[in-house]
Amino acid sequence: MKKTFFNIIVVSYNAGDKLIDTIESVRRQSYTGYRILVKDGMSTDGSIEKLKAKYDIGKDLILVESCDSGIYHAMNIAASYLEEKIINQRAIDQDAENTDKVKLLRAGEEPAYIFFLNCGDTFRDENVLRDVHDAIVDRNSKEGTTLPAIYYGDIFDCSTGNRIHSNPKIDDHACYRNLPSHQACFYDERLVYNNPFELRYKVRADYEQFLRCYYRDKASTFYIPRIVADYEGGGFSDQNKKLSEEERKEIIKLYLTGAQIRKYDIIRVLTLSKLRTAIAENKITAGIYNKIKSAVYRLKEK
Repeated sequence: MKKTFFNIIVVSYNAGDKLIDTIESVRRQSYTGYRILVKDGMSTDGSIEKLKAKYDIGKDLILVESCDSGIYHAMNIAASYLEEKIINQRAIDQDAENTDKVKLLRAGEEPAYIFFLNCGDTFRDENVLRDVHDAIVDRNSKEGTTLPAIYYGDIFDCSTGNRIHSNPKIDDHACYRNLPSHQACFYDERLVYNNPFELRYKVRADYEQFLRCYYRDKASTFYIPRIVADYEGGGFSDQNKKLSEEERKEIIKLYLTGAQIRKYDIIRVLTLSKLRTAIAENKITAGIYNKIKSAVYRLKEK
């Protein structure tokens, strides 16, 4: 399997027509240096039969069918599959007897980038990958790729009809509460292969993975000011907010000190976090809230 600039991983289970909609949003991209990998958890709703009828499996996309224990486990399986295939191909090309000494990146070689796109979510428009590719290439030409990086943008929340601006500066305070969603993030492949999702977290495994990459692997972060994906909303995390908050509190203790957490807890209370969340999730008030939030972020960029 040859490397591509982007690897788009879509995990599905009884996704119905949403699977095709998501795949089509990738195939409409004007930049074509990508690979699509669909990891299905043995769907029984006919969605995979429709997928096989519409696309040339192996040419248009890769399909991995196996049982899994949920979305994060499925993402791990997909990433492991990609890494194994790439390493095996390298071993063949290098006539290596085994894969132990085969490196993912050769000296001077740039990494590929992995993006997880949920069923029901779609790329915002046909130029997303082109714009992100150009931003990555431009930054890498100036700063190199010694340190792995996470590139991220904004999402459009279809449930409220508003653009959700990501924090343009990732620091301890942002890591405490306000990280970009995974639907906005393009990960250097080294980060994904070295940092599989921690499966004991049912809702916040992507949050923990981001923090692990940022704090342990010293990943750099770079904000791209454009909408990456239309986020459907109403998924597992939205339906399990109590568990989500419990996991967040547990995870943040792994990466911030007690003093930092107490400080940010106080700031959160003083800035009326619960009220702001309610306003942000209300269709009537979400628009004005996100405009104010965007203005604050623009000030942070200066």
